[in-house]
Amino acid sequence: MKIPTLNLMPGEEYMTIIAMTFFAIFLSACSTFNEPGKHLFILSGQSNMEGLQPNTSFIPTVKKAFGPDNVLIVKDAEGGQPIHRWYKGMTLLTAGKEQPVGDLYDRLMSKVRQAIKPVPIRTMTFVWMQGEGDAYAESGDRYAVSLKGLIDQLRHDLGRQEVNVVIGRLSDFGGLSKKRATHWTMIRNAQMAVARTDARTVWVDTDDLNDGLNREGREIENDIHYTKEGYKILGKRFAQEAIQLIMEKSE
Repeated sequence: MKIPTLNLMPGEEYMTIIAMTFFAIFLSACSTFNEPGKHLFILSGQSNMEGLQPNTSFIPTVKKAFGPDNVLIVKDAEGGQPIHRWYKGMTLLTAGKEQPVGDLYDRLMSKVRQAIKPVPIRTMTFVWMQGEGDAYAESGDRYAVSLKGLIDQLRHDLGRQEVNVVIGRLSDFGGLSKKRATHWTMIRNAQMAVARTDARTVWVDTDDLNDGLNREGREIENDIHYTKEGYKILGKRFAQEAIQLIMEKSE
């Protein structure tokens, strides 16, 4: 069967090409939503991840983007913990006793595997809010290697190199001794550096989330934890960056 040829004027031919191009882009974007499987979001870290309530902003934002039935959330966090409780590539000694290594990671992965067992997964995104514990432990010089190692470890164990990563950068908290403040800055820089060197990783600014009223309603400045509204904003920022990564990498 011979396909008929359209007889178009030069201007009409140009406009037809433009229209077909935009239609192709539209179909490509739609495939992210229509292909089978859920979008998995793994949320982990220490106290500021504990304080984040996904239902207030994170989950509504990703459900609006991908549909209420196409999103799967797994959250596991524990306050005051250094990164080696997740990253298994290092062993630290504190107060003469060997600390657990990787035990919180194992707990997280147990939840993840249980959640994904019955459903196909379309995309995976890891949202990480941690680092305060390493600043207090003055181990900022090892943080970049540990964070990169954790991301590699997660991708390996999930069997997907295309796992997206969203990192919450430590805020501008100023209540530290000079030595610990140096490690705090090291960790902030490490988080940004890891994001710069990984095409599937971004970082989120939190510097404006800890200025306002604390949990008792009193005015605070540069507090280590965030305000109630700050956690809500953080959840939305995490969601927006995750959605952007998924859309960009699915084209």
